[in-house]
Amino acid sequence: MKFLKLIPILFIFFGNFPYKNFVRAEIKNPNQYKVLSNDSKTLSVSNVEFLIKEGDEFMKNGDFDKAKNSYLDARKLAKQLASFYSDLNRAFKGVDARIPNEMQRKGKETLQILAESNERLASLYIKDGEPEVAVPLLIEIIRIMSPNSSEGKIAYEKLINLGFAETKYKG
Repeated sequence: MKFLKLIPILFIFFGNFPYKNFVRAEIKNPNQYKVLSNDSKTLSVSNVEFLIKEGDEFMKNGDFDKAKNSYLDARKLAKQLASFYSDLNRAFKGVDARIPNEMQRKGKETLQILAESNERLASLYIKDGEPEVAVPLLIEIIRIMSPNSSEGKIAYEKLINLGFAETKYKG
């Protein structure tokens, strides 16, 4: 029983040491430990850009199947990113204005790269003689970028050239 009486005294004695002299790890670059902040990670716009450049290289080499797969992967990743940014934007509306602003900025950047991947994929389908597959991609470019953007104007011009639309856009 005497031992049990010593336990609180031991806690008091050993518990009163200050923590000032303990060694702490220093983080010089906090982004180094953020897994998705690096450009080499999967969920990033830079990876979409890489996939598009990879598809361009396959196009230059005449390997249309690999180019199509690369453009499709870029499109899929861009759509996922845009969806994630949109979801976060909606979730934080009215809670913290900084987060929706950031998500909106990142979402616009993602939609821009999505339009680029759609344009390259549509051109590939047109080149392969499958214009019916290119039409939805061109319409999506107009929908996400607006008809007044340069991407939207180019997409609509391609729709006219394909015979899907006839009226010239004067915008």
